[in-house]
Amino acid sequence: MASRKNIKADDYRSLDTEALVARIAEEEMRLKRTKFSHAVNPIENPLVIREQRRQLARLKTEKRKREIGF
Repeated sequence: MASRKNIKADDYRSLDTEALVARIAEEEMRLKRTKFSHAVNPIENPLVIREQRRQLARLKTEKRKREIGF
């Protein structure tokens, strides 16, 4: 699997809400595919799953901040 540049929370703040929701959906599908792939045939670097979970958490945190007006 091709590695992506790690994006930090500051980069998510510049996205509009629609783009943020779309990115969350994309990352969730990517994580599901990676987990399934790992279950069928172990991937070379399982720490990729951890990083994907963290990226998804950063996105969801930014979305929640916007919902509560923080």
